[in-house]
Amino acid sequence: MVITKNAQQFIDQEAKFGAHNYHPMPVVLSKGKGAFVWDVDGKKYFDFLSAYSAVNQGHCHPKIVKALCDQAQEICLTSRAFYNDCLGPYEEFATKFFGYDKLLPMNTGAEAVETALKLARRWGYVKKGIPEDKAVIVVCEGNFHGRTITVVSMSTDPESYSQYGPLTPGFIKIPYNDVAALDALLEKHGNHVAAFLLEPIQGEAGVVVPDEGYLKRCYDACKRHNVLFVADEIQTGIARTGKMICCEHENVRPDILVLGKSLSGGVLPVSAVLADDEIMLTIKPGQHGSTYGGFPLASKVATVALEVVRDEKLAERAEYLGKIFREELIKFKSPFIKQVRGKGLLNAVVTTPINGKEAWDICLKMAEYGLIAKQTHRHIIRFAPPLVITEEELREAIEIIKKAFRELE
Repeated sequence: MVITKNAQQFIDQEAKFGAHNYHPMPVVLSKGKGAFVWDVDGKKYFDFLSAYSAVNQGHCHPKIVKALCDQAQEICLTSRAFYNDCLGPYEEFATKFFGYDKLLPMNTGAEAVETALKLARRWGYVKKGIPEDKAVIVVCEGNFHGRTITVVSMSTDPESYSQYGPLTPGFIKIPYNDVAALDALLEKHGNHVAAFLLEPIQGEAGVVVPDEGYLKRCYDACKRHNVLFVADEIQTGIARTGKMICCEHENVRPDILVLGKSLSGGVLPVSAVLADDEIMLTIKPGQHGSTYGGFPLASKVATVALEVVRDEKLAERAEYLGKIFREELIKFKSPFIKQVRGKGLLNAVVTTPINGKEAWDICLKMAEYGLIAKQTHRHIIRFAPPLVITEEELREAIEIIKKAFRELE
């Protein structure tokens, strides 16, 4: 892949003045609209990462951008020391939209996960009667819930937690997609377990889709032991997998629902935790918060972002187009392709190295042909375009993907 002098200056600038905590594809983006992005040289690409599913509604959706601009001319930030005229309407809309009593607004996904952990522990002490400082939260191997110290304490990826210790105690890790492991743990330690936290589909692990019925069986196990079922739907939620939240595929209603990313359509960092009163009201004034949590800009943007998902039927579109994507790539026979998996428009191709070429090389070749995606764990490529992509655009993109694979075989 050729990197132009124009693009290289921005890459060099980041390398010189920025922390080296990312290894981006050598594409320098400057514009986005719908399912497409453009680089600083004007080259157009299909976006098949969607900022890790933050732009489900497409880049720069006009209704969402208008909500941002209109509110920015009124008032942007009040802090939670005062009421504002945007937060209440947003909370009412979102709680009715997802079917919960209360919403606690935050900013980033990691903050929302931290909030869910606090809620689960507080509920465990106040409602379940777990002895002080003895609460346990069960998590899954292969998880990715963010980057804070406490969240990486739950990780099984050394890249995430190594040399960040001492790590936060109170977590037990079990295999993902293993109901028997959860059952056994709850039988043994259930009295001290406040919650079971999981991703309905593990995104960063490579779009790992559990067996059908796994979520429901885990939920039922939690109910038998008075344990909260907490779903991190930051990446899988808001229509990405073909339902408004992924748990709906198995008619599971999480006790605590964690949302982020496309809650703002990629316009602002906006996240939220939803729960019913019995859980949410265990946190009292002064016991948790955020200066920017629920600020007017976020409230307006998130409301419109959800309206766009509903009005444009993006969940239904994701379900329909996702089947086309998987069917076409399963039919496509390439020695690189070991497995195609996913749900809705959250998909992955597991690759096998051929002639010294790996997933990174395939991603570079796709970018050369006008489609950007990103590998994870060296051999897996995630494919997650904005949900506003049309069937015609999707089929054009599939041909680019096939061309890149063929070129490197």
